[in-house]
Amino acid sequence: MRLEIGNFYVKDIVFGESLSFKNGILTVNKEKALDFIREDRRITEAELYIAKPGDRIRICPVKEAIEPRARLDGRSIFPGYTGDLAKAGSGVTYALKNCSVLVAGRHWGGFQDGVIDMSGEGQKYTYFGGLNNIVLVADTNEEFERYEQQKKNDALRRAGHRLAEWIGSCLRGLTPEETEIYELESIIRRDPETEKLPSVVYVMQPQSQMEEMGYNDLVYGWDTNHMVPTVMHPNEILDGAIVSGSFMPVSSKWSTYDMQNCPNIKALYREHGKTINFLGVITSNLNVALEQKERAAIFVAQIATLLGADGAVVAEEGYGNPDADFVGCIVALEDAGIKTVGITNECTGRDGQSQPLVTLDEKCDAIVSCGNVSEMIELPPMETVLGELEALARDGLSGGWAHDEVLGPSVREDGSIIMENNSMFCGDQVCGWSPKTMKEF
Repeated sequence: MRLEIGNFYVKDIVFGESLSFKNGILTVNKEKALDFIREDRRITEAELYIAKPGDRIRICPVKEAIEPRARLDGRSIFPGYTGDLAKAGSGVTYALKNCSVLVAGRHWGGFQDGVIDMSGEGQKYTYFGGLNNIVLVADTNEEFERYEQQKKNDALRRAGHRLAEWIGSCLRGLTPEETEIYELESIIRRDPETEKLPSVVYVMQPQSQMEEMGYNDLVYGWDTNHMVPTVMHPNEILDGAIVSGSFMPVSSKWSTYDMQNCPNIKALYREHGKTINFLGVITSNLNVALEQKERAAIFVAQIATLLGADGAVVAEEGYGNPDADFVGCIVALEDAGIKTVGITNECTGRDGQSQPLVTLDEKCDAIVSCGNVSEMIELPPMETVLGELEALARDGLSGGWAHDEVLGPSVREDGSIIMENNSMFCGDQVCGWSPKTMKEF
């Protein structure tokens, strides 16, 4: 399977008369874009903004991030979700790099929504503070979940995906600045020199905890709660087969942008044929019941063994309850004789003294830490807020609070904030972006 991703690097974004990309400048006709968004009658108010690195802008509550793209054959960039079901992972896809579509609530947030700062100390906590962003700030008529801490955010997230596809359409007919080629042959009958190398599989645990549909990650538009572990070609994931859901403390989430650009997969690709024989991806579950967790771990170990894996890399989306899936999966792989490295964040409390994962095992002896979700962050006011900053304190965002006897509210009268790292949008970056780690003293 061969995937070609043609890259166009965005130097600046402006609003103008027509949608176009020229000399590194992305021009967006705001009114036409908003008209397109309002085709979904659930959207009751919407506005577009531009947020670039260095701008004194804070965005909250952020719900999703997507890389604008286009497929040259006209198919949807998110098959089974924004368009007809079709195979992802092959052909030619064009992408606007250094750029994302961010979706934020006009008023209301929830447990799974977060904060992005475009400058200052807060900028470093999330990958999206360093990108050129088109920010959709909108509200919907979904009154049934307005005051719920857990929100499906369906209308807003779909609006973001559709907008990213609409913007990406301006790339058709252009010539990319560079082309990335991802080609991974059949697992068996590979080049003899490659087959001599250690065989490694990537185990990806996307969010699938909620039994009610509408909260979990989607694979080809299908709710991952229905899944059992399965093998996927890494190209499928890089080409839009997985769409982010609306559940999990927000620093632990993987946005759709993270799936489209998954650094862990790209790193394994780079080493394929050099230091490792990259077998592909096993997508696994993050469930609630213990039997479900154990079943998934058995599936993963059996699949990895059948593929002939010598080693595995396991990454979980989330923490807390999913830690049991994460640890159980690593133990099952190790018991099968497969050397395994895990990638996760930790929840060690504000003082850093608590147990880092809900469950532990001595076989988990190679863990890459992406930092402490409970670490306290205090940030000064920003000149501009896109969305409604009060949502951080009022609406149950993970890491924020309405009142603390010692610390007061998360959002102060002067616009400064104090919160846990939990509230940074996709801030732990377990998918491979993370610059953070834990230190032992």
